[in-house]
Amino acid sequence: MDEMALLQRSGGPVTRGRLTRDLTALGLTKGDIVMFHTRMSAIGYVAGGPATIIGALGDVVGERGTLMVTCGWNDAPPYDFTDWPEAWQEALRREHPAYDPDTSEADHNNGRLPEALRRWPGAVRSRHPDASFAALGAAATALMADHPWDDPHGSESPLARLVAMGGRVLLLGAPLDSLTLLHHAEALAEAPGKRFVEYEQPITVDGERVWRRFHDIDSEDDAFDYSSVVPEGQWPFEAIAQDMLAAGIGARGMVGAAESHLFDAGDVVDFGVAWIEEKLGGGA
Repeated sequence: MDEMALLQRSGGPVTRGRLTRDLTALGLTKGDIVMFHTRMSAIGYVAGGPATIIGALGDVVGERGTLMVTCGWNDAPPYDFTDWPEAWQEALRREHPAYDPDTSEADHNNGRLPEALRRWPGAVRSRHPDASFAALGAAATALMADHPWDDPHGSESPLARLVAMGGRVLLLGAPLDSLTLLHHAEALAEAPGKRFVEYEQPITVDGERVWRRFHDIDSEDDAFDYSSVVPEGQWPFEAIAQDMLAAGIGARGMVGAAESHLFDAGDVVDFGVAWIEEKLGGGA
């Protein structure tokens, strides 16, 4: 979409001050720890791009607050490289660079904001190559420390800490299915047929590049088979989020030209676990 179309959509430039006012009206406040997901094109013409959004979020949460994003690793080796011809596998194992929290790019599929935030002065990124997060602010180190190698969306993960610290989740023009926190609900939910993946990626241990094997829920192709409870063509997380909103959980409002949503993290996980267990036949 060209600049004029974006300007027309948002009724003029979306400035840092305008974002600050809109975010405050939505319910974000000083001291909040907030994990955010952004679709910039939905907001309109953002004057200054990602830096303006990060600046506005920082203005609202203040020095006591913290911003958090999901990063991943854009150039991670694919899970199925072990199915490649042996010579290709050997070449990859021999020379693929190790994940580096300071330099490895965030997954481009997550948009521009995760890469912008993880490069921001003072930002802290977690050590897990495939499921990394980044944070900026007062609670950044506590959120990111010792990200578990296995079960990286589970009970000791940055997502669990976000919940424990009373954090929130902001969908800034992002679709409902982008609620990464629901992977934490999947990790906690007790329901039949939970899917797991195992994969290998290179990391640095004591200054040496090593290949490590990881174990996690299947966060790429769904941790459960939702086909019996979610209409064809709808993403499972979208269905959960719509039911959550219908139950009165979360706030909606406009930020720039974008319909946006703000949730308390604990509410998202509690609702998500209960929804999965009820719909898929799990729980006590």
